Amino acid sequence: MQPPDQELLDFDTDALEDWDERRARAALDGDDGPLYRNHLHIAMHLDRWAEAESGRTDTDARYTAGYVQALEDVAAFLRQTYYLPEGDHPS
Repeated sequence: MQPPDQELLDFDTDALEDWDERRARAALDGDDGPLYRNHLHIAMHLDRWAEAESGRTDTDARYTAGYVQALEDVAAFLRQTYYLPEGDHPS
């Protein structure tokens, strides 16, 4: 079972370059709402994964930083509707 929309949208938007709450709410209310909810749910898991990875000491720090950044970037793109069929895509 997925969390409610309010919980799915409970994240820090300051680091997102292209956050638009109106676009996000429209996606939730539109035909792609179930898919977008799934994307937001996945982004929550990616955040937890990135947090866990950032504490690792058994790998090179630069590798870890890059890995964490990649996880965070995918989570950001999911949240910004980039991976929806009609979503905006990063340039």
